[in-house]
Amino acid sequence: MMICHVAVAQTKEPVAAPADPKPPVFGINFSGFVNTDMFYDSRQTVMARDGDWLFYPDMVKPDANGKDINAKGTFDILSILTRLTGNITGPDILKAKTCGYIEGEFYGNAPASINSFRLRHAYVKLNWTHTELLIGQYWHPLFATGCFPETISLNTGAPFLAFGRSPQIRVTQHFANLKMSLAAVTQLDATSTGPDGASTKYLRQSVLPEMNFQVQYDLKNEGNKTEFLVGASIDFLMLTPLLNTTVVKKAAYDTVINNIPKHTDAVVASYQTNATIKSLTSNFFVKMQFPSVTIKAGALYGGNCYGLNLIGGYAVKSVTDPATGAVDYTNIHTAAVWAEFKTNGKKWVPGIMGGFSKNLGASTDFTGPIYSRGANIDYLYRVAPRLSLTIKKLKFSTEFDYTVAAYGTTLKNGTVSNSKETGNFRVLFATNYYF
Repeated sequence: MMICHVAVAQTKEPVAAPADPKPPVFGINFSGFVNTDMFYDSRQTVMARDGDWLFYPDMVKPDANGKDINAKGTFDILSILTRLTGNITGPDILKAKTCGYIEGEFYGNAPASINSFRLRHAYVKLNWTHTELLIGQYWHPLFATGCFPETISLNTGAPFLAFGRSPQIRVTQHFANLKMSLAAVTQLDATSTGPDGASTKYLRQSVLPEMNFQVQYDLKNEGNKTEFLVGASIDFLMLTPLLNTTVVKKAAYDTVINNIPKHTDAVVASYQTNATIKSLTSNFFVKMQFPSVTIKAGALYGGNCYGLNLIGGYAVKSVTDPATGAVDYTNIHTAAVWAEFKTNGKKWVPGIMGGFSKNLGASTDFTGPIYSRGANIDYLYRVAPRLSLTIKKLKFSTEFDYTVAAYGTTLKNGTVSNSKETGNFRVLFATNYYF
């Protein structure tokens, strides 16, 4: 992953300025890669973009004879991850070094727009001596850019860690090896869900953006090729699922008068509502890099994690006022852990990633509908070894992904009982040519 930066040249002895100094050159430098993914799945999966994004295997779906309809494999070849990036340099502003960054690919913003160009990142940075201000679309703060699984698959370890890009304003303060950041975040690519399906409106209607606070300690020795990174963050999210409720005052009915049928519509009334669902999510991550190998790990716990591309969400807890149909909500909680081991070679690079996620349900029973991902899943786990070969600008990679979802019966508190494991085996081969 590339981010905009300002290079500073260093010399051992002072160098006199030229007699006729030229003004600095500002502009944009393009880079990126051409990508093609070829993959086989042993069964139908819960996925996006024709399967290039893999969540987990789909549930068993028996036909009239008891045979599993979803036990049919798939194969595809896609080049939609081909990417173009632009690093932008500019003059100092407000005594700060400035830069910009734009990145896009041909993934599309919806299944119908696959193969069309979509925005991934677009931000500007202002860097003072110890303070950085980022404004624009970038990785969600719960996705630690210094510590994430380097899988070949597009999902980058999801749904076992928070994943997504979000419009945001983020301020980072540096203290030697320690840094702290505070971010105000909205949604676009990865959204929460609710009564009208996945949408940005539930957060927009709440007026208050998602808020995140993170702290990191990073001890790096570039000469020895070692690094120790540890960090944690906490995230607050508030959604307003409904602006109004609807109550049936008088049911619809049919009558027959003089042998002529007559239909009378129901009488309904709408009432304003401001009920919200508030949730907290926290994560922890650690990275240990040695000259030959790197070990990474992370853990997450939170409520309403749907918008982070994890399982979980929320549910209608109860009807608080039958006369107006007002309701309250409760979070479906999720816990997830992941770990990765990889070598640091320049040509041949093997690695392996593993993850586990658990549906912890709600803190109380609920009576209403569930707005969640994987509401009938008890737990997930994945094991994904990989190997890549880099020859100059060309990289060949292969990954073997075995992901298991334990489907069962959803109980009144959102937990799942009598679960049975369903597994999918994916073979992925990818080619990347960098420029």
